[in-house]
Amino acid sequence: MMTRKPSAEKTVRDIRRATRKQYSPEEKIRIVLEGLRGEEEG
Repeated sequence: MMTRKPSAEKTVRDIRRATRKQYSPEEKIRIVLEGLRGEEEG
């Protein structure tokens, strides 16, 4: 296992967090409803 500087890992984590897709409340509702609809059919 490689040991890296904690600051490097923190930087990578911060970048990943910043670039994660942001969903609006409307998008979240649509995604949930879509998932529920899929479960009913299955």
